[in-house]
Amino acid sequence: MQSPSNQDQINMVNSLKSIATEGQNVDTLDIDLLDSLGVVTKINNEDKKVAKAVQNVLPQIAKAVDQIIIAFNKGGRLIYIGAGTSGRLGILDAVECRPTFSVSDDMVVGIIAGGQMAIQSAVEGAEDNKALGIQDLKEINLTNKDVLVGIAASGRTPYVISAMNYAKQLKCSVIGVTCSPNQGVSEVADIAICAQVGPEVLTGSTRMKSGTAQKLILNTLSTASMIRIGKTYKNLMVDVSATNEKLNARAIRIVMQATECDFDTASTALKTAQSNTKLAILNVLTGVSADEGIKLLKHSSGFLRKAVDKI
Repeated sequence: MQSPSNQDQINMVNSLKSIATEGQNVDTLDIDLLDSLGVVTKINNEDKKVAKAVQNVLPQIAKAVDQIIIAFNKGGRLIYIGAGTSGRLGILDAVECRPTFSVSDDMVVGIIAGGQMAIQSAVEGAEDNKALGIQDLKEINLTNKDVLVGIAASGRTPYVISAMNYAKQLKCSVIGVTCSPNQGVSEVADIAICAQVGPEVLTGSTRMKSGTAQKLILNTLSTASMIRIGKTYKNLMVDVSATNEKLNARAIRIVMQATECDFDTASTALKTAQSNTKLAILNVLTGVSADEGIKLLKHSSGFLRKAVDKI
């Protein structure tokens, strides 16, 4: 990799002035003089600003959810792409959707610049590699059925912007998640979600407030989308996969909460339904068999509440 010239470095330094996440926080200038309680109090005071910043972009988040629902309903995927912390947060949200909502491994996908190695270690130059962003999307066979969410706290990561531009060429819906306004990610995105959390506690350390804001947004995008396609009953995760003892216990408890039945009734219904929590609830609430329950859920597009109401 060719070293940048002095002028290139000067230009890079000057460009940081326009990035909100690179600003110096006037409220934490004395943080290195404080005791431990003083330091963590400063950090906490800054963290309190994050939820408000996310609240300010709820209309944009809701529009993004609507696009994700459209993608899911036509067999498309929700794909996150980012570098560094942003990429890791995308992977975290994607991986957790699988056991929580019993979705396939490729319904929600997380991609990070530099691949698997970059999850734990920095991969030099990956975030600046425009060709790599396109290559990574080609490897998962991105199509116009999919929604791509480009994540970059600074809003200007070349890897992410290049991937977003490629997705737009394929007529994908493209969403941008950032914490710095008027940067490339927002300019390219069909829907720009920019949570302006302000300067970090430590200048440029976007794993902090920016990372927290991004995690809140990604969690909201995936969870709201899953709710809207019928993955919940009331506020219960009725599509949870009972793949281990803890999750099996949770599934039993969910059946008990949804139906107000006792442990034995819930456990028996879950066994009869072969660990399908929705079918177990439907059986306890309505008395229908597993086969009848499957038909009801199919006719209700997977929405348990609709299936119950049909009885």
